[in-house]
Amino acid sequence: MTFDPTAQVLPESPIDVPPRRGAVLQVEDATVQYPAADGPALAHFDFEVQAGEFVSLLGHSGSGKTTALRLIAGFEKVQSGYVRIGGRLVASSFTHVPPDKRRVGLVFQDYALFPHLTVQANIEFGLNGMDRSVRDRQVKNMIEMTGLRGLEKRYAHELSGGQQQRVALARALAPAPVAVLMDEPFSNLDRQLRSTLRREVRSILKDAGATAVLVTHDREEALAMADRVGIMNEGRIEQIGTPDEVYSRPISPVVASLAGPCELVPGVLRGEMVETEAGEFPVRQAHSHIKNGAGVLALMRASELELTSSAYGSGRPDLKIAYREFRGEFTEFGIGLPSGRTIRVRRRSSENYAEGDSVAIQPRGSSKVIVFPESDQAPTEN
Repeated sequence: MTFDPTAQVLPESPIDVPPRRGAVLQVEDATVQYPAADGPALAHFDFEVQAGEFVSLLGHSGSGKTTALRLIAGFEKVQSGYVRIGGRLVASSFTHVPPDKRRVGLVFQDYALFPHLTVQANIEFGLNGMDRSVRDRQVKNMIEMTGLRGLEKRYAHELSGGQQQRVALARALAPAPVAVLMDEPFSNLDRQLRSTLRREVRSILKDAGATAVLVTHDREEALAMADRVGIMNEGRIEQIGTPDEVYSRPISPVVASLAGPCELVPGVLRGEMVETEAGEFPVRQAHSHIKNGAGVLALMRASELELTSSAYGSGRPDLKIAYREFRGEFTEFGIGLPSGRTIRVRRRSSENYAEGDSVAIQPRGSSKVIVFPESDQAPTEN
């Protein structure tokens, strides 16, 4: 079963606007501000999702990601700007189409299943008014697609967390929505189940040809599931691109921090090298306006660094291992710097270094660091 979002009929709205090629969701220059708030939750927010695309919005609490989802769903109104779904205007300063008329499917953090209804009845809930034979066929398709066969007569309390999540997804997909919106759908599950279920959910959505938006604070979830990831910060998307792009080529310290664990170490740009208290490192990417000799922040990731047993004679600072944490497949070492900062380095667990050992840090293989202007705000969360 596949969906054709362009074929969906949305409710009448004051303005019909042809969608951009392939665009299913469009948010343009939208501002949302809650009563009594000091500033807007979303400020001049722009966002676009193509047909059949899976996009994640990743950000810390308060970044605006959930407000963005609620805006698209119709639970929040805009003070300015526009929201279009399937080419129809559904929100602006002069119109607001209610959530149940927007043809979007919703999957919530707590699943929001009806406890008094069976699995089958939960999936049927949004299909009222449909011919019985068509409705039965649609429910059967959803049960097969989401791997729920044999569970049709069970109630929510008789299901595991993963099964409840699949029921919620089946119910969202059953009415053939223009898009599926998911708000932290895996946060109530244990880590191992999250990993398994996110692969299942992505596969189900891709097989259905569905357009989907996932809101999450979990970087691993966002990077693993999405075709594109939008990094949210202070009510706007700071960078959007493929998971590899936002991780490997972040445009700011905020993006770098959200896309993966890192340290941002002050240094000085010297040609194609950056000098830091951790040593000298080759530079892969620097803003064109950073001048030679300028202060910078060097992006250091644990997987791109290497330890050597001694700094003696290497020209590198002599550093000490502040802590050692065994993680199974690898061991993480915290390397103390003179300033009191700590840089993380990950190595195979068979490597035998101990706390207090003298070491030096160097790039792993051909790895190079990215540098940002020193004036860029360094985030406090990793």
